[in-house]
Amino acid sequence: MWCIRTQSNLKALRMRQLEEHGYYTNIFEVHPLWESVDLVPAGERQSPINIRWRDSVYDPGLKPLTISYDPATCLHIWNNGYSFLVEFEDSTDKSVIEGGPLEDNYRLKQFHFHWGAIDAWGSEHTVDSKCYPAELHLVHWNAVKFENFEDAALEENGLAVIGVFLKLGKQHKELQKLVDTLPSIKHKDTLVEFGSFDPSCLMPTCPDYWTYSGSLTTPPLSESVTWIIKKQPVEVDHDQLEQFRTLLFTSEGEKEKRMVDNFRPLQPLMNRTVRSSFRHDYVLNIQAKPKPSTSQATP
Repeated sequence: MWCIRTQSNLKALRMRQLEEHGYYTNIFEVHPLWESVDLVPAGERQSPINIRWRDSVYDPGLKPLTISYDPATCLHIWNNGYSFLVEFEDSTDKSVIEGGPLEDNYRLKQFHFHWGAIDAWGSEHTVDSKCYPAELHLVHWNAVKFENFEDAALEENGLAVIGVFLKLGKQHKELQKLVDTLPSIKHKDTLVEFGSFDPSCLMPTCPDYWTYSGSLTTPPLSESVTWIIKKQPVEVDHDQLEQFRTLLFTSEGEKEKRMVDNFRPLQPLMNRTVRSSFRHDYVLNIQAKPKPSTSQATP
């Protein structure tokens, strides 16, 4: 499914597709998280964005991203009323990333997902206006320059977030461990222990990525994030995404509101450059034309 996620036509597209699939939920009702927030902030490096493959700039200076996660640092999984988060113990450098566009080591704080009401959309970022049904965010903070996650989240170069697109395909066996836990955190503010999990199992095998300077995609929308968006999506099946959609924005006893479409609309690129760790001439279908043969028959 291809879509142009602009403010003006996103609603029309979604309403049409929702009607086709039998959904009648008002997906544009403002979530409490956004009620006191300026939905069009004045910053110049807001996220998410549409990544234009042709316009991204190959940077040969970008190093490979090194990921080292200790499964024992995984603590719990909880429904925060906007997504579900898997949080990690981050007092030491046991689960860190380094390299890539980063100058320092960054500690893993948590990971979470964004997804849509149906499989036609859900990702926060898009690539050449292509929406994916969901997007994984692994959130890290700079423990070299800051004393805690809260301080880092407000300052430039404070956070590094790895984004991974999810696409429809075969069942993701490692993700299923998470999916099996979701019924126990159906309602807002429910939490259960979730130990010994290495989130690198949710990463694609391809090391290629895009990177740009951006912001948090939830309030306070701080422009503190170095985004690292993986080029290769990972496959999950429809049933796994449907389990995401069984979660609720609401607490037990409140009127139920399905946890869907928990992503922010696209933001303008402004004067930023999106860099890539990989050459991409082949994407433009540029192929060298065969040279005329200059060989001559041997007598």
